[in-house]
Amino acid sequence: MEKFKSTMDLKNVAFISTRIAGTDGVSLEIEKWADIFEQEGFTCYYFAGELDRPAERCHLVPEAHFTHPDIKDVYQESFDHTGRERAVSKKIYQLAIKLKDHLYEFVEKFNIQLIIPENALTIPLNIPLGIALTEFIAETNIQTIAHHHDFYWERDRFMINAVQDYLNMAFPPVLSSIHHVVINSVADAQLSLRTGVSARITPNVMDFENPPPPPDAYTLDVRRALGIEDDELFVLQPTRVVQRKGIEHAIEMVHRMRRKAKLIISHASGDEGHDYEQRLVEYSKLMNVDTVFVSDIINEQRGLTADGRKIYTLEDIYPYADLVTYPSTFEGFGNAFLEAIYFRKPIVVNAYSIYTKDIKPKGFSVIEIDGYVTSQAVEKAKQILDNPDLCQAMVDHNYELGEKFFSYAVLHQGLRNFMREKGWLPGEVM
Repeated sequence: MEKFKSTMDLKNVAFISTRIAGTDGVSLEIEKWADIFEQEGFTCYYFAGELDRPAERCHLVPEAHFTHPDIKDVYQESFDHTGRERAVSKKIYQLAIKLKDHLYEFVEKFNIQLIIPENALTIPLNIPLGIALTEFIAETNIQTIAHHHDFYWERDRFMINAVQDYLNMAFPPVLSSIHHVVINSVADAQLSLRTGVSARITPNVMDFENPPPPPDAYTLDVRRALGIEDDELFVLQPTRVVQRKGIEHAIEMVHRMRRKAKLIISHASGDEGHDYEQRLVEYSKLMNVDTVFVSDIINEQRGLTADGRKIYTLEDIYPYADLVTYPSTFEGFGNAFLEAIYFRKPIVVNAYSIYTKDIKPKGFSVIEIDGYVTSQAVEKAKQILDNPDLCQAMVDHNYELGEKFFSYAVLHQGLRNFMREKGWLPGEVM
């Protein structure tokens, strides 16, 4: 393969990740970025271990997924201890070579001139993929935008490991053809401190220029399907069930409001086990809160379950929520925050660091807690729920700020300027 030479020849762009499918934050952001690249005249292609994009533009490699048995074995041999056997190193490199061969095949097949690794050089769920990408970029000098969502040093579960050499090498790598993009200012500061490279800050966005359409006939039975009675509050926790989401705070908030309510948790546990879900079940019983896990009927597309129940999208159920809870202790940015603003819902937010530094200063009006639920937060939530005019004023104010700071237009202009700075688009930087 010839080394990449001319920046002005850019036509074909490839997004590379472990998974490009469903409603996880990375997949959603890939879709937004791809829309903008397509609008600017590029053609987008996709490389991952799970894909729901057009098949004619995809290259599926099972070993790219973090749930592949061999990749899971590598992960288990890499973390929670500090010793690494020679056989593990050999397995990592065998998988990396296979993945790198696929990268060469993919790039040559579709004549790719720019690659965008999405979190694949950031969080080490698939170490062989990170190594393969790093070596591929070094060998080809291909133009690369490394889009980082959450770094390994931001997660306690990666701190004790037997692969620090690989983490230093590939998560992320420091190479001249890589342009780093992060989603918040804290990540930018930490990346510079740890690697000496600078990054462009590009926050996550929503399509605020186009408000969500009104609910259609398919969703009229949402409350009944979720088991919510007519006189009950619908409190939505629109996240996965993982410990850093702080869902016990949502349970306590519902308990202390002393209202008839159901707490609906939209997503499953994902890749971090089920112990925390059991903890929430037990805590809900202790607090006498009706908490319902509904990931079996929430998916990225409508349909039917095996037993004939309707499946809804998250966008289907948002309009019916009375209150959104988002008490995370840590987030790379906060897609669920933007979703609640987009659907004009009052939101309970824990003051996680990125919210405090990058979002709160914009002036959003929320029900805020700081590590624990307070009487003041409970009273504010009750006041908003009891006063429709106050609630409407709050959500309208938040929507205007969302459109100003976190819209597609903001992302589009930022990416256009970035591409012009690099010489990938004609015209002057705005």
